[in-house]
Amino acid sequence: MTKSVGVHEAKTHLSRLLDEVAAGEEVLITRRGQPAARLVAMATGTPRAFGLDRGRLTVPEDFDAPLDDEILDSFEA
Repeated sequence: MTKSVGVHEAKTHLSRLLDEVAAGEEVLITRRGQPAARLVAMATGTPRAFGLDRGRLTVPEDFDAPLDDEILDSFEA
């Protein structure tokens, strides 16, 4: 369910609104009766772990070797 509050009420009761959002409610903040923002809970996912692709990619030994003149010319044309 979406609750609608004005900017003044949102500023005055921000802590309470954050508690409601943490409990699963969505809050629509309005300015002069027009929607201005939506207050929703942050998505909480698991942090990414380093090394998940280890062994899936190969970097060739010459990856940083100078490019051929023909290839360089195509970039500078």
